Amino acid sequence: MVAPNAGDTATTSQQDSVARTFLALGDSYTIGQSVQITERFPAQTATLLKVQGLNIKDPEYIATSGWTTLNLQNAIAVNNPKGPYDIVTLLIGVNDQYQTGGDTTGYRERFANLLRKAIELTGGNKLHVFVLSIPDYSVTPFASGSNTALISMQIDTFNFINEQVTLEFGVDYTNITPSTRLALSDPSLIATDGLHPSAKEYAVWAALLSPKIKAVLK
Repeated sequence: MVAPNAGDTATTSQQDSVARTFLALGDSYTIGQSVQITERFPAQTATLLKVQGLNIKDPEYIATSGWTTLNLQNAIAVNNPKGPYDIVTLLIGVNDQYQTGGDTTGYRERFANLLRKAIELTGGNKLHVFVLSIPDYSVTPFASGSNTALISMQIDTFNFINEQVTLEFGVDYTNITPSTRLALSDPSLIATDGLHPSAKEYAVWAALLSPKIKAVLK
């Protein structure tokens, strides 16, 4: 281990004199249904950043289980969050798939509007917005007895749309879907409710996000 020189320490201290702000937008996967507050993926991401020396506040959330893109749009309008935030994450779409039986009508437009708003909430800095793909719940006990192949295919379709929109906006996209599919053979990646990710799975997402966020905040 090499100790930082005095110049590096001074620079880090100066950069982190003001705590960075973090807003997490989404649904049950963001609010961490069935896990502790500290085990949510935004909270675990912030913890990793703090361990690495970044001064970052605990995340704020606009997220509730069952929300679709339309619900999230309405909630943002009601909450009227005051930016600019240093970091905004966005993960939304599973309930659009679930509630419509896979009908993607309007999803592209609503997701694009949400992404546009997320960028606005960083003061227009798209490099500080991070989108995550929709997890695949077809591998969970909740989906047993359903047409899991169809669910998985529909999730892929929604993710194709949100990834395409995200890249068109020049925003970072983290594909966590393959990791969630490992739950098919690893029950420890699923929370006790038999549907949502466990803290262990959220830790995987945090490990993917934290280096990206650190790179833009350094």
